[in-house]
Amino acid sequence: MKTTDTATTGVETPGTPGGSGPAVTRTAPPAARKQSKGEGATLNVFSHGVLILWAIMVVMPLLWAVMTSFKTDKAIFTSPWSLPDKLHFENWSRAWTEAHMSDYFLNTILVVGGSLIGTLLFGSMAAYVLARFDFPGNRFIYFLFIGGMSFPIILALVPLFYVMQNMALLNTLPGLILVYIAYSLPFTVFFLTAFFRTLPSSVAEAAFVDGASHTRTFFQVMLPMAKPGLISVGIFNFLGQWNQYLLPTVLNTEPEKKVLSQGLVQLAVSQGYKGDWSGLFAGLVMAMLPVLAAYIIFQRQVVAGLTAGAVK
Repeated sequence: MKTTDTATTGVETPGTPGGSGPAVTRTAPPAARKQSKGEGATLNVFSHGVLILWAIMVVMPLLWAVMTSFKTDKAIFTSPWSLPDKLHFENWSRAWTEAHMSDYFLNTILVVGGSLIGTLLFGSMAAYVLARFDFPGNRFIYFLFIGGMSFPIILALVPLFYVMQNMALLNTLPGLILVYIAYSLPFTVFFLTAFFRTLPSSVAEAAFVDGASHTRTFFQVMLPMAKPGLISVGIFNFLGQWNQYLLPTVLNTEPEKKVLSQGLVQLAVSQGYKGDWSGLFAGLVMAMLPVLAAYIIFQRQVVAGLTAGAVK
């Protein structure tokens, strides 16, 4: 039988012809293995260092804002980086009541909740048809939605204002819901069309064989299978609609119907003159908490929806 040579190459050497010895594999040189392990360790240390630095840059401002919301105005300016002497919850109650954050929250929940449901419903229906059915104009309609993603919303503000005014939807929450739906549909259709194409056709065909209609197949078979994609695009739309400022500023000017982003700007302006910075930070943290909670709760579903279809 041939012996193993560990000092040269890493190829496999066949056994002796006619002999009983098995083939022997020559391993890589120890120097090469040590060099490979050293390069991998260096790369891991560098990548982990970059991730830690990025996490610090993201998390530290959030923690500082939360810490500052429990301080007094004097402590904010005299010792901005120190911990609060005690938790001043009156900052939060003052922002919630006197700054009308409760009204802004209610308006935002109504607008974002209604627009999110409408966006996912209409977007999934359009994406399902574009992804699963071939008909004349299919690609044209799909590219129209793609073009809607590249259209700057600021160019549509003036005509959109007059359209809403003529339809008696200006300064109304239902009108703002419809605008949010139209604003979010292009990305939703683009995202879900690619997702529906990855779903197996055999399940829908089996439903048709059993006598299910297209409507029943979509709502009871295909839509539950697209749950990861719906959650992912829903989170993205929720973030965009919750933080939307330009559209409500132009289309929703009634003080009692303002949403959270408008309320924060008004709070920053008014409280800035009064010197109530603690109340301002409390309102800011209030606006951040729902977004952070939504992402933490649905984090696994977002990752699953983004990676679905990457490996078949």
